[in-house]
Amino acid sequence: MSEQSLNHFTQDGRPHMVDVSEKAISKRTAVAESLVRMQKATRDAIVHQAMRKGDVLAIAELAGIMAAKKTSDLIPLCHPVPLHHVAVDIDFEERNNPDYAWLRIEAQVDTAHQTGVEMEALTACAVAALTVYDMCKKIDRAIEIEHTRLVYKSGGESGTFERR
Repeated sequence: MSEQSLNHFTQDGRPHMVDVSEKAISKRTAVAESLVRMQKATRDAIVHQAMRKGDVLAIAELAGIMAAKKTSDLIPLCHPVPLHHVAVDIDFEERNNPDYAWLRIEAQVDTAHQTGVEMEALTACAVAALTVYDMCKKIDRAIEIEHTRLVYKSGGESGTFERR
């Protein structure tokens, strides 16, 4: 294991927030995604805005944006980062499956700062997916949240990452 791999711990094993004050400010972007699997009837209710709690997709997008802004309050050693742009896009994916429908949530977060925004993008996706579950659980408790993951990141010392 490299020295860099556990940099949220001191030499004696105590947690600490990493000092990024000496890092250069650079433009940083992160894109994450989550997939939400549900019954086709649930998808139809969302599409036709038949859910009693309101417009599921619009509310989930807003929840994702709000979550990105609160990430450092939720993840213990995550730095508060000034966010310059947050976008959450949610669309149904067409798949050849007679039993289920899939909703793809994608979040893009941009900043110019000394540390990246991967956690903000991941948090946005996770909270948007949880919001979909919360709004639809009355009619579909079998909803599954799948594959919350980083898709792309750029900027900083580690450079660019792109999921294949």
